Amino acid sequence: MGFLAPWFLGGLLALGVPVFVHLLRRHVTPPRPVSSLMFFERGTQSSTRHRQLRYLLLFSLRAALILLLVLAFANPFLRRANADVHARLLFIVVDNSFSMRAGTRFADAKQQALAALAAKPDEQKAQIVALGGQLEVLTQPIADDAQLRAALASIEPGDGHANFGELGRYFRTLSESVRSPIDLELFSDMQRTAMPSNFADMVMPANVKLVLHPVARGNAPPNWTVESVNAPAELADPKDPKRSRVEAVIAGFGTPVAAKKISLLVNGKVIATRKVEVPANGRATVEFAPLDVVYGFNRCQVRIDDGDAFPQDDASVFSVQRSDPQRVLFVHAANDTRSALYFGAALEAASHGAFLLQSVAAEQATDLNPSRFAFVVLSDTTSLPSIFEHSLAAYVDKGGSVLIALGTSVAHHQHIPLWDGETRDVHDYARTGNSATVVSVDFSYPPLEQAEPGRDNGGWAEVKFFYAAVVDPAQARVAARLNDGTPLLLEKQVGEGRILLFSSGLDNLTNDLPLHPVFVAFTDRMAHFLSGGDQLSGTKLVDSIVQLRAAPASSEAGDGVEVIDPEGHHALSLSDARSAQFLRLGHAGFYQIHFANGRDAVIGVNPDRRESDLQSMSPDLLALWSGSSSGTTSQMASDAADQQKNRDVSFWWWIMLIALAAAMAETVLASGYMGTQREEA
Repeated sequence: MGFLAPWFLGGLLALGVPVFVHLLRRHVTPPRPVSSLMFFERGTQSSTRHRQLRYLLLFSLRAALILLLVLAFANPFLRRANADVHARLLFIVVDNSFSMRAGTRFADAKQQALAALAAKPDEQKAQIVALGGQLEVLTQPIADDAQLRAALASIEPGDGHANFGELGRYFRTLSESVRSPIDLELFSDMQRTAMPSNFADMVMPANVKLVLHPVARGNAPPNWTVESVNAPAELADPKDPKRSRVEAVIAGFGTPVAAKKISLLVNGKVIATRKVEVPANGRATVEFAPLDVVYGFNRCQVRIDDGDAFPQDDASVFSVQRSDPQRVLFVHAANDTRSALYFGAALEAASHGAFLLQSVAAEQATDLNPSRFAFVVLSDTTSLPSIFEHSLAAYVDKGGSVLIALGTSVAHHQHIPLWDGETRDVHDYARTGNSATVVSVDFSYPPLEQAEPGRDNGGWAEVKFFYAAVVDPAQARVAARLNDGTPLLLEKQVGEGRILLFSSGLDNLTNDLPLHPVFVAFTDRMAHFLSGGDQLSGTKLVDSIVQLRAAPASSEAGDGVEVIDPEGHHALSLSDARSAQFLRLGHAGFYQIHFANGRDAVIGVNPDRRESDLQSMSPDLLALWSGSSSGTTSQMASDAADQQKNRDVSFWWWIMLIALAAAMAETVLASGYMGTQREEA
């Protein structure tokens, strides 16, 4: 038995209170009529009888009540051994990330994992987990060795990037619901690049005992890889010297100076070869120009022809779609002559002929078919011909994209075509003499994307806005705001398509954006985003997510999506093909996708090149992670082990219930005694 608050036992001194109360009783002698006192002698009457304890049962209840209250606040407990001290849950985690393909790492990991499984007691429950791009729990806690071996045998080497931080987060979450001790055995190459930026993310909870089984011995072998490739996702003219080129970065990890032979393959055929010298543990850039591709989707690859210890990362794949220049419909108000000029010049400078702009006044758009255009721009137009507006709505619903630039016309017509909303107010900053600026930009949004925007907000901080409309964002995504909080760029999903709303104009009267370099970059990114070109071709990393349809659809009503994985198999079941909204690109190679909006795509998928650095964590770091180092970690592990072996059973509630019963009994008994005293008096 133990006391969490032993100083509360000082309250036992309060036991003197009922003793004092019961002894402190005044003796009152009632007067008696006597004829004469002459025969009585003066004497001292003994009061011993009156100093004796009376009502012993009542006294006992009061003393017991005080004793119980003191014990309750002292919180006595009984420490007992856990009944399930030997029922430890075993987790066998096998790393199947891309780096495990090097040498015999993966085969060694599975062999050691099978040996660990065979060594466990027959009655002990275990779970099998695969750690790659995602953490996959393959079994429930079971003791069936046959099922556990089958799950372990089903693990295959993957192409994802492992993250030990995800492993730590999973077990910290698990410990909130599973209080029993856990044995975690990890079979991995302990790759250094699998560490999270914050070491605390990979620390295990107190009830988890981590045992590491490194399968990478000695120094990491030298490894060269195609680290990155910069190539156009779309190409209209293979002779264009600015766009028809491929730049590849060749990197070495733990490598000496070496000359490497690099080849460019298009549709399985080598079309160019270059020699490049890669410095020790460094990088070199190689360029191929022009890029000769045929119409349609082309499956391309940059490859290192000289082999090394890890040939699986010696190539990087990407796709290029060659097509004629895509047409863009620009619909403007009759009196708006500047917007098309500025937008067309920026589009030409950015895309180098990949888009052709067709500009028409709103009144002349009656017979135009929007489906013939890559995307549509509505500039300063608050009123459209009803036939064209109906066609445009159907175009967006089936997957088309529209950019709406409000301009100054919204001051007279609050209705916004296609947006299903109206303007709430307009800000004419020019009249007040104080222009507005952009203070909030979401640089993760594709039309605004910048890796390092800098202090000037990627150039947006220098842009001055003289006129802007106030639009209720409702369910729309706000990607940029002005300094007074006015939403500047909004996006709304409509059916399978999207609508972008720019609350100012595309001319130099409502703002000076067309006069800044950021306007060209913004126009370029927005054009590729609205046309869907970046999603239909190019390259992505393993475990990237591709949106198959704008909204989830029921399995009965959804339009079918077809996905062919790099192995040539259908990646989706029949039900998923009619309802799935997103697809995870889980393997390296080429994915062929037919989207719900009817478009086709070929996407090259590559492993994360952090997996190409085969260097393992240092022994000191591994010891710190597993908790085998001295100091605080060992003390925490010892305390956790003691908590796992024993549990404290508190008597607080039982004591309080007994105290309540004693209080009720004391009340009843005291009432009876008090009544008796009054009757005697």
